[in-house]
Amino acid sequence: MVSIVEPSHFDAGTAYIAVDRHKLDDFRPMIFRTRDSGKTWIMTANGIPEGAYVRSVREDLKRKGLLFAGTELGVYFSIDDGGHWQPLKLNLPTVPVHDLAIHGDDLIAATHGRSFWVLDDITPLRQVDAGSANSDMILFKPENALRLHYPDQVDRRGPVGDDPPAGAIISYYFKNTPRDEVKLEIFDKAGKLVRSLSSKEKKGVEQPPEWPDQVKEVTTIPASAGMNRYAWNLRWEAPVRIPGAFYSDQGPQGPIALPGDYTVKLTIGNQSQSQPLQIVLDPRVKNVTPQELQKQFELAMQVRDANQDLHTAVNQIRTMRLELKGIQTRFDEDSKLKALVEQAGVLDKKMAPVEEELIQVNMKGSEANLAFPNMLNEQLDSLAGIVQAGDSAPSAQQYEVFKMLRGKLDQQLAAWKQIMSTDVPAFNQLVHSSDVPALYLPPTGD
Repeated sequence: MVSIVEPSHFDAGTAYIAVDRHKLDDFRPMIFRTRDSGKTWIMTANGIPEGAYVRSVREDLKRKGLLFAGTELGVYFSIDDGGHWQPLKLNLPTVPVHDLAIHGDDLIAATHGRSFWVLDDITPLRQVDAGSANSDMILFKPENALRLHYPDQVDRRGPVGDDPPAGAIISYYFKNTPRDEVKLEIFDKAGKLVRSLSSKEKKGVEQPPEWPDQVKEVTTIPASAGMNRYAWNLRWEAPVRIPGAFYSDQGPQGPIALPGDYTVKLTIGNQSQSQPLQIVLDPRVKNVTPQELQKQFELAMQVRDANQDLHTAVNQIRTMRLELKGIQTRFDEDSKLKALVEQAGVLDKKMAPVEEELIQVNMKGSEANLAFPNMLNEQLDSLAGIVQAGDSAPSAQQYEVFKMLRGKLDQQLAAWKQIMSTDVPAFNQLVHSSDVPALYLPPTGD
């Protein structure tokens, strides 16, 4: 049975056919190619095992010689016009594939009994050549990334398939599993670092998920032998986090990158490769100008920087208050250090109001603000989500709210700097004269 005749998209005299003889007890894979308009045909199925008899063959729409075959045992592909084939497995079960289609940069397989299967972004296959297998590292040029607002929650509990990865899909290859740290960096057109990611897992205290459908951002990039893929969510670097802090959703994130030209850089040891990446505006967004998006981005960055300053101060305050509590606990029964313990309590009480203005200290769950008022931390987080809730220039009210919150934040940061520059050194002098370890003074971040 010849159910598929695939004419070439690049050469009028070239075509491919898939021949299926399994009903005659012939289970050999059979793909034939002609380059003289059908006068002669040659078998081109080297690499496809017996039993994987072929039901369909398709040629890529953009790269000449890139072929895909749907067989009884899954999908195979060839980069040399059928000269050699290899399996395209990924997460596709071993299942008959009756037909294939290429839609843009995606490969769609019609399976027998397992519904449709879509391989998102086949651009790396279009870039592979005969020498790729000998390369130690390859960073493939990413396809254009759509600037979308991705949801924080996706219902995966029903009988539904997975959506494409959220963001810019970055694919890279290692001949062997890297021993050193792998870094993935994104730079804007001016060369400014947008995001830095690593294969080393960053350990930290995270807000526990409170909804089963919540989508958690993956911040550790894969780095194993063979093909690797990471989806950057198009956001700039997030502000430093406060361990144990609760938020109504994902917590503070970096602003969404503007449409434009970017550079992706992959580094391992002293080797690095770079590729261009273009972010394009959602085609459904019609009534916004680049200037309006620029204003929105600038305000979003100001909010992020305010969050950074606030979180740094809270982390410093909590570190020092923990040390003060340690001094009080250790020396509370020592009559010789009674004055030191009392001063530790005085300093702790002086720090507490600043912390309480910066963050709601009673926030023990994402909905605790129903019982306790939002403080600067929660207010800035809400403003960050509002500023980039859509694609438009900021409103006058958003500017006013940020001005008000930034002013309140600066007052508390000034109070905290005053404590660090006067009260802490004075207390440390008392500690020194008492011959006990001094307080650790965290960096101010200036």
